[in-house]
Amino acid sequence: MLPIKKIYQQTKEKMEQTKEALKKKYATMRGGRATPEMVSGIKVDCYGSKMPLSQLANISIPEPRLIVIEPWDKSILENIKKALLASELGVNPTDDGNLIRVALPPLTEERREEIAKIIRQWAEEAKVNIRNIRREAREKIEEMEENKEISEDEKRRAEKEVQSITDEYMKTIDELRDKKVEEIKKV
Repeated sequence: MLPIKKIYQQTKEKMEQTKEALKKKYATMRGGRATPEMVSGIKVDCYGSKMPLSQLANISIPEPRLIVIEPWDKSILENIKKALLASELGVNPTDDGNLIRVALPPLTEERREEIAKIIRQWAEEAKVNIRNIRREAREKIEEMEENKEISEDEKRRAEKEVQSITDEYMKTIDELRDKKVEEIKKV
């Protein structure tokens, strides 16, 4: 029975990774308030490679709709501004030679709808990943039965358990999606 438990564990781990990846993506989405996560992952062209902004500057939120970015190396200020302009945030950064201010304009109804659509799309992609993980687990269980490692009853029980794990993660993804859409739609 040990190999089946290992399949359950691997399935849960992979589904958990999918859920966590979705949470990280959602953290970058702009709601009504500014967060450091909105810009920390933006890749900046500098020193001959692309580096995440969080490794190049101090990011702070002095006001609910203002992000202040203070680069440790002032010579890359322009590179950071270019990266911010190219990002999906739709912002216009300003600088005073030492730091960059990113004022977040209030979201228009149209932009809220666009963001909600992206949120739903990401949730759907996560669900597809979860279904693929379920399929892999079922294939392993099927293979075990064909190799006479488990009986047909054990196979059915295992498939039921994998389905229940899948249902649990699908529900969690839906909850994350609904919570984020609600946050975006809140004026």
